[in-house]
Amino acid sequence: MFLSRIIENIRKGDLLIWGIIASLSVISLAVVYSSTQSLAFRRHDGNTEFYLVKHLSVLTLGLVIAYIVQEIDHRYFSKAAKIMLLLSVIMLIYTLQFGSEVNDAKRWISIPIINLSFQTSDFAKLALIMYTSRTLAVKQGKVTDFWGGFVPIMAPIGIICGLIMLENMSTALILFVTNLIIMFLGRVSMKYILTTILFGLVVFSGIVAYSYHTGGRFSTWIGRIERFMDSKSENVDYQVMNSNIAIANGGWIRFNPGGCTQCNFLPEAYSDFIFSTIVEEYGLVGGAFVIFLYLLLLYRVIKIVQESNRIFSALMALGLGMSLVIQAFINMGVAVNLLPVTGLTLPFLSMGGTSIWFNGIAIGIILSVSKYVKNYDDTQNKNYQPKMELNV
Repeated sequence: MFLSRIIENIRKGDLLIWGIIASLSVISLAVVYSSTQSLAFRRHDGNTEFYLVKHLSVLTLGLVIAYIVQEIDHRYFSKAAKIMLLLSVIMLIYTLQFGSEVNDAKRWISIPIINLSFQTSDFAKLALIMYTSRTLAVKQGKVTDFWGGFVPIMAPIGIICGLIMLENMSTALILFVTNLIIMFLGRVSMKYILTTILFGLVVFSGIVAYSYHTGGRFSTWIGRIERFMDSKSENVDYQVMNSNIAIANGGWIRFNPGGCTQCNFLPEAYSDFIFSTIVEEYGLVGGAFVIFLYLLLLYRVIKIVQESNRIFSALMALGLGMSLVIQAFINMGVAVNLLPVTGLTLPFLSMGGTSIWFNGIAIGIILSVSKYVKNYDDTQNKNYQPKMELNV
């Protein structure tokens, strides 16, 4: 009875998106297991399944979170957007001052008692996308008003992205671009979008100058760019070199689960460079299948947006979907040496912890939109405003 009810609720959401996430999770389990066996054997007294079991529990909880969030009416996220944005600013400032330093960057904070660590940028990403979508929905008639409509959108984007950029440039840039896309689809004037880009460049330049004079992440950013530019010469980044070898080993077509060799030499073969491990074990065809899954996810999100009858629902769903897909393609671009090393994970594929759970929240919100948006009558809303067309 309980299981049949769960299945019935899942069917009320978008089955294709559930299928995509399930497919990515199965691939993730197989590749994480093969790429962590030797590591687990060395660190955990021969228990080669240690990381597999851990990753399985994290993925399972991520899917449970997606299911729970799907059952929440997406309108509540509009109401929570302002509070979440304020909490994001507080948490990001706290992280910069007191956060845990990992790989020379302060991105993590720990929750007392339960001793759980998470990246505050993951929470801030959700909050800013919700806030921008909500503001565009509420201020539909004031979008052309610079001070009344545009500044309330631009200022939070600059503040959140600027705080994230101090320790995590790649995430900040993805979030900035995602919000520009939301603004464009929300029919914000191009002159205001260009103003936002100019404002972003000013903030970017200021943070780069600040990092240069304070000895922050500037040297790391420059080092990664220099190694990327020199990747055609003998000064090849160690990670990129092993990633290229792994991809070359895979060839065009291959089916060799657990047969990766470079995963024993490639740092983060189960995380930042998991796409290289996928190609080594399943060939370029396997890599192309993963790309297809992410494109299919984006296509399905766009279809949900086109069917939506509320501006907030449409913008929030598309913003969350775009952020996941953009991150995925940047990660894969790094693996094939098209982009400098960033440290971004591959959503629902890389081994991780709370990042998978936040991705589960994002997918759950998209599923909630697909489930509720067609059945909600806007005219019953006391703040009802006529529907605004999107640039889709």
